[in-house]
Amino acid sequence: MSFYLEEECEVPFSFDYEQLGRKVVDACLEKEAFPYEAEVNLTLTDNSGIHEINLEYRQMDRPTDVLSFPMLSYDTPGDFSFLEEEAEEDFNPDTGEAILGDIIISVEKVMEQADAYGHSVEREYAFLICHSMLHLFGYDHMTPEEAKIMEEKQEAILQDMGITR
Repeated sequence: MSFYLEEECEVPFSFDYEQLGRKVVDACLEKEAFPYEAEVNLTLTDNSGIHEINLEYRQMDRPTDVLSFPMLSYDTPGDFSFLEEEAEEDFNPDTGEAILGDIIISVEKVMEQADAYGHSVEREYAFLICHSMLHLFGYDHMTPEEAKIMEEKQEAILQDMGITR
C-alpha cells in the first residue's frame, strides 16, 4: 500500500498521526477485503483550507471535518469485482496499485469534535479516516439504511483496532 500524507497546516497532535493513519487505512482495506494493493492520499489542513475545498467542489460555504474524493466508481458499495475489467486509469502505472482517492481532514475539526464528543483526539482522527475510507469504497450515508451500514462498518473496524470512545 502507498499512503501519502500532506500537511497544509500546523498539526498539534501528540501522537504519531502518520502511523495511525496508515494503520486505519490498512484495517479498512483488510476488513473490506480489498483485493488489490492500494494508493490513498491523506491531506491534513485547517478549517480555512477545508472551507475553500468544500466551497469549490461541493458548493458548501463552510468548513467540514472531512472530505472524501473517491477515484473509483462503484455500482455497489464494497463490490470491487468491476476492477477486474476496469480501465488502466484506475491503477497507478508505476506501482500497479488501485488509486482509491483522497481524504482531506480539518485538524481543527478533529480537535473540536474530540472535545465535543468527549473522546480522544486519536479516536476522532481514526474515526474520520475510517469514515472517509468507506466513502472511497463507495459507501454513503444519504439514507437511514446507508447510514446504518456505514456506522456498523466504522464501529467494527475501530473496535477491531481497539479504538473506542
